[in-house]
Amino acid sequence: MSKLIYITNTSLDGYIEDETGAFDWLNSHQVFEFITDLVRPIGTYLYGRRLYETMVYWAGPVDGYPPEHRDFATVWQKHEKIVFSRTLTDVTTGNTCLERDFNPEAIRKLKQESSQDIAIGGAELAGLALDANLIDECHLFLHPMIVGGGKPAFRPTLRRNLELLETHRFDTGVISVRYRIRGSTR
Repeated sequence: MSKLIYITNTSLDGYIEDETGAFDWLNSHQVFEFITDLVRPIGTYLYGRRLYETMVYWAGPVDGYPPEHRDFATVWQKHEKIVFSRTLTDVTTGNTCLERDFNPEAIRKLKQESSQDIAIGGAELAGLALDANLIDECHLFLHPMIVGGGKPAFRPTLRRNLELLETHRFDTGVISVRYRIRGSTR
């Protein structure tokens, strides 16, 4: 059985993007390499529409990216991707399917049948998975920036007990934290 892992970058005050929708404060090469190694063993990515539309950037010819980004592009392109959207009419990347609705039972079945871990991205989609008690771990990259508002990494009403599994500090001040979800306290 695989784990479902929520992986996201966030400001120190907990936002994945600022009030304008920008996340241009993410710029650490060290973190980029770390994330590439983190997602390398992932078998399937689950994306919400907006994150998928951002990640489509990585679907181009690998040699068209800067050398330091080619490894990530290669890793990203080989993995299966499931996009959850009611507004997209199709997907444009390889190894990708489109689902209209988030079905917790289908994700439970995917976890049971998959031999590789599954990553979930997009705060709204991760929120649905957290509500359904599907997420096993959260891997956050805390950036030394306060943006003052925007889209939070977690819904304000969400409450979960976490167990710290690992931390890593980067020279840039970014801190990676990995937590196991202990269970619901709702």
